[in-house]
Amino acid sequence: MEMKTLICFLGTALVSNASPEAIFDGKTLDGWVVKGPAPWTVEDGILIGKSDPAKKGSILWTEKEYTDFTLEFQFRFNGRVDSGVFIRQNKDQIQIGISGSLKRDMTASPYIPGKGYPVEAKGVAELLKEGEWNKMKITAEGNVYNVELNGKHVMEYTSDTAKDKGPLGLQVHPSIDMKIEYKNITLTPL
Repeated sequence: MEMKTLICFLGTALVSNASPEAIFDGKTLDGWVVKGPAPWTVEDGILIGKSDPAKKGSILWTEKEYTDFTLEFQFRFNGRVDSGVFIRQNKDQIQIGISGSLKRDMTASPYIPGKGYPVEAKGVAELLKEGEWNKMKITAEGNVYNVELNGKHVMEYTSDTAKDKGPLGLQVHPSIDMKIEYKNITLTPL
């Protein structure tokens, strides 16, 4: 009986008690850096990524770098969108919207340059609500990525191109006229 108590105590001590940190304050782009011409704005607590007239696209990067984390946010779009979340670099990405190469929705699936979409998220068509707020939860632990969409686990992928540490990025894809909105962006270190 004492051994079970000790094991439970040690297990509890190892669990992270980190609280979610708001990495978007709902008012400004403080803590973020825009790379590229597409404008990113904040209106009424919503972060908006929209194509520029030339459709050149851009990435909004966090100023901070992260190792292992759980990132949670809400997103909304209408019509065609090609966006996503870059994980610690400008290569490994979790897709939001229509894949330019596959011409179909690959939301919550990893996109890896040179590999395309090595796995496809399951059940997204039933879960994703265009024009409404959707919730995504991305957990990056080492080189393993897990994604939940609207409360359901839809994808796990082990990346051989993962970096140990780096910033996070939100994308407005070039060559497409699009708009995506984000809110309630929090990160919990693991």
